[in-house]
Amino acid sequence: MTIRDDHALAADLADQAGERLLEIRKRTGFADSSALRAEGDRASHVFLMEALARLRPSDSVLSEEATREERLDPRRQSASRVWIVDPLDGTREFAEEGRSDWAVHVALWERGALSAGAVALPAQGRTLSTAAPPVLPAYEEGRFRIAVSRTRPPEFVQKLAYLVGADLVPIGSAGAKISAVLTGEVEAYVHAGGQYEWDSAAPVAVAQAAGAHASRIDGAPLTYNQADPSLPDILVSLPDLASPLLAGIRDLHR
Repeated sequence: MTIRDDHALAADLADQAGERLLEIRKRTGFADSSALRAEGDRASHVFLMEALARLRPSDSVLSEEATREERLDPRRQSASRVWIVDPLDGTREFAEEGRSDWAVHVALWERGALSAGAVALPAQGRTLSTAAPPVLPAYEEGRFRIAVSRTRPPEFVQKLAYLVGADLVPIGSAGAKISAVLTGEVEAYVHAGGQYEWDSAAPVAVAQAAGAHASRIDGAPLTYNQADPSLPDILVSLPDLASPLLAGIRDLHR
């Protein structure tokens, strides 16, 4: 692996983890979904942790698959560079034959902000990265689409969609939802059902590099490498839709 910079590293690691996950899917099959999910989580986590320890030994890492003690290690708070990774975002979809809405997230937080990131969508054969941010699709006035959780769409998003004139599109992982905004499959993603930093760091890094809007649902900035990695809500959208969506959310919460 030849690494030019952090952007290339994020993309390379996400790609390679994704390749391993596709191999596991093919080798293991879908008869035992629990075993498939467990093996996917484990293998991708081990690969990413070993690769980062070798290639960026001075950096800290926050991974979904780390132990609770590792995730809450206070030394991470004083680090100037922290990789935030989700080795397999969308384990449910990963273990369902035919589904492609799962992802691998690799992001770098550096001195207060996300500085690099990549989202691999292995079953879709593509990776979105800050190394070459995607070109946002143009927004055409009229009815638009909001990506929501397949399994737990927030009730208020249904009300929001009615208020702003949007249709809801269920998609699996958070990475797949945000990627769908960047590739033109939907125009926005709204979530308030609870998440963690690793669910959004990489796709938000790519979204911000591409010029998309990304914030909390009250418009506050998304912050990472916090002592508590909980980050319960998010709004990602094409820039033209940020103001009407935030206004609609405020109206619903009055």
